Amino acid sequence: RSVYDDQPNAHQKFMEKLDACIRNHDREIEKMCNFHHQGFVDAITELLKVRADAEKLKVQVTDTNRRLQDAGKEVIAQTEEIIRCRVQQRNITTVVEKLQLCLPVLEMYSKLKEQMSVKRYYSALKTMEQLENLYLPRVSQYRFCQIMMENLPKLREEIKEISMSDLKDFLESIRKHSDRIGETAMKQAQQQKTFSTALQKQNNVNYGRNMHLGRNRILESKNEITLKRTFEDEDEHEEEVLTAQDLVDFSPVYRCLHIYSVLGDGEIFENYYRKQRRKQARLVLQPQSSMHETVEGYRRYFSQIVGFFVVEDHILHVTQGLVTRTYTDELWNMALSKIIAVLRTHSSYCSDPDLVLELKNLIVVFADTLQGYGFPVNRLFDLLFEIRDQYNETLLKKWSGLFRDIFEADNYSPIPVANEEEYRIVISKFPFQDPELDKQSFPKKLPMSQSVPQIYMQVKEFIYASLKFSESLHRSSTEIDDMLRKSTNLLLTRTLSSCLQNLIKKPHIGLTELVQIIINTTHLEQACKYLEDFISNITNISQLTVHTARLYGLSTFKDARHAAEGEIYTKLNQKIDEFIQIADYDWTMSESDGRASGYLMDLINFLRSTFQVFTHLPGKVAQTACMSACQHLSMSLMQMLLDSELKQISMGAIQQFNLDVIQCELFASSEPVPGFQGDTLQLAFIDLRQLLDLFMVWDWSTYLADYGQATSKYLRVNPSTALTLLEKIKDSNKKNNIFAQFRKNDRDKQKLIETVVKQLRSLVNGMSQHT
Repeated sequence: RSVYDDQPNAHQKFMEKLDACIRNHDREIEKMCNFHHQGFVDAITELLKVRADAEKLKVQVTDTNRRLQDAGKEVIAQTEEIIRCRVQQRNITTVVEKLQLCLPVLEMYSKLKEQMSVKRYYSALKTMEQLENLYLPRVSQYRFCQIMMENLPKLREEIKEISMSDLKDFLESIRKHSDRIGETAMKQAQQQKTFSTALQKQNNVNYGRNMHLGRNRILESKNEITLKRTFEDEDEHEEEVLTAQDLVDFSPVYRCLHIYSVLGDGEIFENYYRKQRRKQARLVLQPQSSMHETVEGYRRYFSQIVGFFVVEDHILHVTQGLVTRTYTDELWNMALSKIIAVLRTHSSYCSDPDLVLELKNLIVVFADTLQGYGFPVNRLFDLLFEIRDQYNETLLKKWSGLFRDIFEADNYSPIPVANEEEYRIVISKFPFQDPELDKQSFPKKLPMSQSVPQIYMQVKEFIYASLKFSESLHRSSTEIDDMLRKSTNLLLTRTLSSCLQNLIKKPHIGLTELVQIIINTTHLEQACKYLEDFISNITNISQLTVHTARLYGLSTFKDARHAAEGEIYTKLNQKIDEFIQIADYDWTMSESDGRASGYLMDLINFLRSTFQVFTHLPGKVAQTACMSACQHLSMSLMQMLLDSELKQISMGAIQQFNLDVIQCELFASSEPVPGFQGDTLQLAFIDLRQLLDLFMVWDWSTYLADYGQATSKYLRVNPSTALTLLEKIKDSNKKNNIFAQFRKNDRDKQKLIETVVKQLRSLVNGMSQHT
């Protein structure tokens, strides 16, 4: 600090003190170095003493290592000798094991040769399989095993050829015996059916009950057939009941199947067998040209087919996989299509009723027999039903004419009854119940027209006619009941429905007739349950049965009512259009007439009188018709205003149009049809009302300010509609007020119209761009 203070001689004193300090430090360093130098010298001296001892230690270690190596040479030689001995011992053990593996192979191959010599082919295949899978893989590296492996495929081919030859002989055998097998099976089915029918008659069981025999059932029924023979002539000779197993030896199939399965070619065998059987099936299904001339021709044809499928059914149940249910079903479906085509063609040539009846009986026995073996035969019964369907088609055509005649002769007025006797005559033909009407005194009127009981009686007559053919099919009561219901359903849903639809579309049927048709269909629909009871009484089948079909009268008459209702709406709208067409507005009038237009008052009077006729209709129908008419009237009036051919409309015409709309609203508020809630019917004219109010009040500021808001007073007024009408008024003002430019009020009004038109156009353009 004193140096920086520049005191006199301060710098020199500082340097002197600094030199003295340096000299002191140098002396201290020199002392420290002298002290440690002595230790360094001592360490070097010690290292020099140790070097001589290290030399001696190295010599000793080298000598010890040499002597140890010389001593271990003998141990190494002994160890290598032990290793060689152990390798020899292991090789000997391996040779013994391989010889033990080869001995069973040689023994099995010897056994195989012996089995082939005595023709035990299936056992030989099993032996081959053991050789290949168990023994030969263990010793496959030896030459003699390779020779064995090469011989095995040749032995298999030899076995396959022998078994295939046996199979071909079997196929030829069953082709010859098919007709006999089938005849036996059909005879068993027919005998069992006859015997079962006799038992049913004795026990008062329904004659029409259907018996379908199963394959096992045919075999188990021998005792029952024996019982049946007690009712026949004792001297009559009966053949012993034979089965497919009794007539054909199936062992070649079993052997061939086992052999091919063991060889791993089961699929090839299956394909071959199925291919050959398909060829035989095609031959069996080919009919003789004169088959339709005699019953025996059909009998032989059916017997061959039955025999073919009885054999296939047996193969299906006694083998595993050779014939599958899918395969037999496919084969049966193919055969069934051919059978149906053949029978359909040949039966068309049958002109003898007895032959047709015999053919039908043969088809039933044929179907029952095959159904007993598990084959579906519904299509065969469908073939029988085709004849019945043709019969029904004839009935339907006849009843279609009867229905048309009834509808043509009907006056479409309620049935008048003057006394109790006439009333009972009507309800004896038609099940009508109305407690309110029963309380009324005579004379009175039933709500339906004369066609309703006539239609009901004709439906019952149709059921009787259909029953005549259904009974001849020897079906169960349940099936006959189902047939009758299906036939009746066809009558209702197709014939009667078509007649009703055509009737409704006829031009001479007016609103009054349509109303009566709706009433008639309602009563016919209610009568369907009585028709179901009628069928149940005939067939003695309760409607509570799960599988009992229902009559579709509900949908038939409901569709007819809907069509009639739609026709009512259409005719109402057409009538409204006729009144609209005679409207003669003076669209250029300066002031309104002060009263509604004559055409509109006539239209409203027409609607009032029409809706009075609707009092017998269901409430919703009348309400829908009324609402539809009001909506159509509102839409027609709106279209009249917006007609593109109408170029100019004066405010006087708008006022006159407003008076007409007021009359429409008064009509709507007068409740022409009861049941509407509040002002529901008046809402049909809400679009017109808001549009006319806007032009009558000329409240454009409110409309433009509130547009797009849910609380807008003119929410239902579309800008494009308002623009179209306003432009027509604008054009009318320009034409009628030639001197408007000289009057300030007219100029202001015209300017206001132009301003509003521009704003409406901008709204319309904005809506189109947004869209």
